[in-house]
Amino acid sequence: MTLDDAARDLYGLAPSEFVAARAARVKEAKEAGDKELATAIGKLRKPTVTAWTVNLLAREAPDDVDALLQLGAALRSAQQKLSGDELRTLTGQRQQAVNALAKKAGALAAEHGHPVNEGVLREVGQTLTAALADPDVGEQVHAGTVATAATYEGFGPAGPGLAAVAAAPKDDSPKADAPADSPRQELDDALEDLESARAARDSAHEEVERAEDQLGDIDSRITELKEQLAHAEQERQFARTAERAAQDQLRSAQRQLDRVERWVERARERVDGE
Repeated sequence: MTLDDAARDLYGLAPSEFVAARAARVKEAKEAGDKELATAIGKLRKPTVTAWTVNLLAREAPDDVDALLQLGAALRSAQQKLSGDELRTLTGQRQQAVNALAKKAGALAAEHGHPVNEGVLREVGQTLTAALADPDVGEQVHAGTVATAATYEGFGPAGPGLAAVAAAPKDDSPKADAPADSPRQELDDALEDLESARAARDSAHEEVERAEDQLGDIDSRITELKEQLAHAEQERQFARTAERAAQDQLRSAQRQLDRVERWVERARERVDGE
C-alpha cells in the first residue's frame, strides 16, 4: 500500500466514513512496519462535503473531468500567447463546462444518498475553476483526492491553497508528532467537522433568506394579480351589462326595421294597384 493508494481509497468514501477508514489504514501500515507511511496517512485531511462531491464527480464522470482539465490547459496556453479572441471563446466554454459539471456533481451526490445544497454546488464550481487555472489543483481533482474546496481569481502561476495529498509536508509542531489516532487528531477532525457544519449552516441560512425573499415577491405578485382579477371581474360585469343593453337595442332596432319594411311593402302594393 502506498500513500497514493490510501488517498484514492479514502477520498472515495463518504466524509462520515473517512476517520474510521483512515485509522484502519494507519493500523495496517503500522502492522506492516511502515511507520513513515502510517504517519503520512494519519495526516490526510478529512474531506469536506464539497471535496467529497468533487471526488465523486472525478470517479463517476472521469471523461467529463478530463475534458474540463484539457480546456484549462488551452486557457493557460491562450493567456501565455495573449490570444484575446481565443481566450474569450475559451472563457465562455469554461463557464458553461463548470456550470454543467457542478450540476452533474449535485445529481451524482443525490443518487448516492447525500444531496447537497446550492452553497456546496457553488464551492464545487469554484474548485473546478481553480482546477482549470492551476495544474496542481487539476491533478488532485483528476485523481479524486481533493480534501477541501479551492478558490481562484483569474489565471496565473499562483495556485490556491488546496491540501496536498501526494506529498504530505513536514511539520515540526507538536501536532505533527501526535499519533494519527490521538486525542489531538480527534480534536482536529472535530474542528474540521465544526467548520463544515458552520459553513453548511451559513449556506442554509442564505438559502432561507433567498427563499423568504422569493416568497415575498410571489406574495406581492399574488396580491397584485388578485387586484387585477377583481378589476377584470368588474370590467366583465360592466361589459356584460353593456352587452345586454346592446342586445336589447338590437332587438328594438330589428322590430322597428320589420315595421318599416312592412310599411314600405304595403305602400308599394298601393302604388302598383293604381
